[in-house]
Amino acid sequence: MLKHYLLTPGPTPVPSEALLAMAKPIIHHRTPQFKEVLKQAVESLRYMFQTKNDVFIFASSGTGAMESSVSNLLSAGDKALVIRGGKFGERFAEICQSYGVIPINIDVEWGEAVDPLQVEKILNENKDIKAVYATLCETSTAVVSDIKAIGEIVSKTDAVLVVDVISSLGSVVFKTDDWKVDVAIGGSQKGLMVPPGLAFITVSAKAMKMVESSTLPKYYFSYKAAKKSVDKDDTPWTPAVSLIIGLVEALKMIKEETLEGALLRQKRMAEATRSAAKALGLELLAPLAASDAVTAIKLPDKIDGVKLVKTMRDIYGVGIAGGQAQLKGKIIRIASMGFMTQWDTIVAISCLEIVLKQMGYDVEFGSGIKAAEEVFSK
Repeated sequence: MLKHYLLTPGPTPVPSEALLAMAKPIIHHRTPQFKEVLKQAVESLRYMFQTKNDVFIFASSGTGAMESSVSNLLSAGDKALVIRGGKFGERFAEICQSYGVIPINIDVEWGEAVDPLQVEKILNENKDIKAVYATLCETSTAVVSDIKAIGEIVSKTDAVLVVDVISSLGSVVFKTDDWKVDVAIGGSQKGLMVPPGLAFITVSAKAMKMVESSTLPKYYFSYKAAKKSVDKDDTPWTPAVSLIIGLVEALKMIKEETLEGALLRQKRMAEATRSAAKALGLELLAPLAASDAVTAIKLPDKIDGVKLVKTMRDIYGVGIAGGQAQLKGKIIRIASMGFMTQWDTIVAISCLEIVLKQMGYDVEFGSGIKAAEEVFSK
């Protein structure tokens, strides 16, 4: 018998409360009953985003919402500043190019965070930049960026700040309004503890003014259509009814724990993971800008990261993630986001010790676990 543990940076485990809610007989979406569910979802999402702005819910992955932030705000030929420090920052640039928007890229070394002063310098040199695209937690590198500082800089210009918080929402401190973020993009399958399939967008008044002048094609992801409907506690198209019902239950759990409590729980798991890695003689990919949502750990040259991840998953039932692009086989990523506790972390570290030993790495059994337990015992 194999019991499975999921510690990947999305999808993440789904609590039974949400699963059971989604298993109930489905209801029609054009009814007062579902409108009340949708209203609860939007209000809870405002709490998670820490915003008073409009929140739109789409039936898509986070990438669909990322695309919408280009097609709704910009026009062909517009310039956008894009921070590329990993796979998902690069995705923003690729979306811009596909719509004829000109990306001005800041390429950041994978494992490092962007210097906000670089953003300020480029904005000063290019007054016609319409939008700045940033990522709070770059899932591919486990780097967290200083969005608060970037928000202060962008707010003094005519540009809007768009931030991918898909792997951050509910797991890393983020304050949409206080940090002057115009558009924030979230997803259901990470810190919000629901299966993949929902994307969320918050849109400021400054950003909605840009929507009025955008000439890029959009239909399903139209912010105008979404705004018209959300004002009536409705959606323009058929929503993912069961997923939204599950979302309400999951967010209810977070609100009961409190957002601050949930963030602290995940922070302790991330600290324990980082401490365990160091105790095992392993290096962190992002030691100076480490995210509390996911930890990226460098592997020794003689260890095949692809094989390690496969062994942990298929032989021991412990799911973690490997590296992407040039980091494939060179790092592992262990998540601490969403419906996880310290015991999930202990299981992952224990399994990692066993598999590393089997692959020829010199491991003192219990050293990583001891370091993690010391963090949890404080």
